[in-house]
Amino acid sequence: MTEKTEFTKEEILKLANRIKSLRIQKGYSNYENFAYEHKIPRAQYGRYEKGEDLRYSSLLKVVQALGISLSEFFSEGFD
Repeated sequence: MTEKTEFTKEEILKLANRIKSLRIQKGYSNYENFAYEHKIPRAQYGRYEKGEDLRYSSLLKVVQALGISLSEFFSEGFD
């Protein structure tokens, strides 16, 4: 495995952790309810929180559902 691949996995896990943390902060203890209420496919959203790769457009949809800006999203957890 290359160093770049490891870096990418690490960064994607940071995204996953941030998405999950913000969902919980919004009062959703269950990711399925959050996904359903924001018209995001449940299984797809679950993969985002587990650290599977996601497209930029998908990230934008999640950030919009969380009611924050990209700047706010990236303001924590990406040191």
